[in-house]
Amino acid sequence: MAKGLLVTYALWAVGGPAGLHHLYLGRDSHALLWILTLGGGGLGWLWEFWKLPSFVAQANKAQDQRQSPGGGTPPLSPIRFAAQMIVGIYFGLVALVSLSSMANFYTMTLPLAVGLGVLLVAAVGNQTSDFKNTLGAAFLTSPIFYGRPIAILPISLAASITAQKHRCYKASVKSETLSVRLYRLGLAYLAFMGPLAYSILCNTTATLSYVAETLGSFLSWFSFFPLLGRLMESVLLLPYRIWRLLVGDPGFYSSYFQEWEKLYEFVHSFQDEKRQLAYQ
Repeated sequence: MAKGLLVTYALWAVGGPAGLHHLYLGRDSHALLWILTLGGGGLGWLWEFWKLPSFVAQANKAQDQRQSPGGGTPPLSPIRFAAQMIVGIYFGLVALVSLSSMANFYTMTLPLAVGLGVLLVAAVGNQTSDFKNTLGAAFLTSPIFYGRPIAILPISLAASITAQKHRCYKASVKSETLSVRLYRLGLAYLAFMGPLAYSILCNTTATLSYVAETLGSFLSWFSFFPLLGRLMESVLLLPYRIWRLLVGDPGFYSSYFQEWEKLYEFVHSFQDEKRQLAYQ
């Protein structure tokens, strides 16, 4: 079924950062990239406004008209190369935050995460790259910078250069049902977000302490406007007060909510502390 340009623009406007228009056009790799990066930080989503007609034309090509891997080499794209570098670093940072406690992290997990980020960008559109060579470059580079977080940068650079060197066109494949494609995208999303969510939950205390410090610094900007500062406190503490109305106070004596109670007390007493300092 032919894809419509008007529908594509509508999906781009409604769910562009979530990759809905790419899912409609059958560009699953691009849709996954947009889901994991929220539309390339918003910049990639806006830049696509002028690229959508070419995406639609590409999606409407017949299967026998699509270029095969043996039909030549795609032109070198500096934008794709830069995107491979950035996404590779992004995947590496996520792995560093969520999986750095694993054994053999710098020799196995980190190069795998960076290499997969580079390959995801390489597979956008009608292009792809060699899976083994790209991951091989990442794994061969990682021991040189073993134990150093800065290793993310050279690993991403080596993998991106290798992916560009082995770039090729995708082979024609049979169309799949939407349910199968969504299932595959869901598994990829869970594989990316699962370790990160687990790390955040396991470090709730440290996270809330950081949030409390951040809120304190934020509220200090309103020291010359006490009324506005109290208004901001009320807005920030609204979720806490709604929860207390729903479940009551006893639930907050459990171990899980003790840190939230400390956070509430910190923000609630922030203005009093500033007034005492002013009196002194």
